[in-house]
Amino acid sequence: MAIRSAFSRTSTRTGTTVLAAGAAALLMFSLTSCSANTADAAGNDAAGARYAVDENTLVFGVVPDSVDTQTNYQPLMDYIEQETGKNVEYHESTDYAALIEAAIAGKIDVASFSGFTYITATNNGAAITPISSIVTTEGEAPGYYSQAIVPVESNISSLEEFAGKKVCFVDPSSTSGYLFPSYNLLEAGVDPVSDVTPVFAGKHDVSVQKVGEDKECEVGFAEDSEVAKSDRVKVIAETMVPGAPIVVSDTLPAELKTQLTEVLGEVTIDDIIASGVTSADTQAFRDTFFATEPVDDQYYDTIRDICVKTSASQCQG
Repeated sequence: MAIRSAFSRTSTRTGTTVLAAGAAALLMFSLTSCSANTADAAGNDAAGARYAVDENTLVFGVVPDSVDTQTNYQPLMDYIEQETGKNVEYHESTDYAALIEAAIAGKIDVASFSGFTYITATNNGAAITPISSIVTTEGEAPGYYSQAIVPVESNISSLEEFAGKKVCFVDPSSTSGYLFPSYNLLEAGVDPVSDVTPVFAGKHDVSVQKVGEDKECEVGFAEDSEVAKSDRVKVIAETMVPGAPIVVSDTLPAELKTQLTEVLGEVTIDDIIASGVTSADTQAFRDTFFATEPVDDQYYDTIRDICVKTSASQCQG
């Protein structure tokens, strides 16, 4: 990891104008020399670009959607580090809202969002651009499924029957764990706020666990990749969700932003392994990553439409 340093500027008043002027001149000379090649304490470089930490570091932010989040993304971070020559720091926010806040505050350089989180962040001023989305299986388009689940022994077979139940959602800012479920419930005539008892599990795997236990939650929703790991729940409905975007900060230097777009825009797991990133050659990574495909902002218009239809407060800027 790079050694980070910051300097503070202090001044003292003296009765000697010459000494003060000399000190000021020396200080200006020192600052000019330093800023020619390095980022300042605020993470800005000489050209005005801004980094979350400094010019030697890229902060990779993620939505904390399962217990395996870091394991799933580590090979991709290793690949970014190798291709850019910069240190890549893993940043897992405490929840979806915290990642949105980090994006707005410029505290991430690269990130993997959910579609809903991306829309919410940009609506609130985050300067980020989507460049690609992860494809998990060869031949598939970017995207995944939001699945409605019930305990394996349950007789519930439709969303209409979720009325009056304790329903596990993932997080108020989750695309597949709240936005799409809310829309689908409304389409089934069930208000996701007043007609059910919402329980926010925090992560997809926890939502699956709670539904399987049939205690805190009688029914619920989660992403398909986590549902597939459990034999205690079954799927009674599902909806395709636009693939989660990998985004880059607009405040990065243009050359670096272009490089990251090329590195992450369209790459397969075989490309990553062939480049020498051995951490990618595992079954665990293969289960979550096959390739990336380019996406743009318009790709997420479906989510904007659903925001309008559900009147979700999280969609508002």
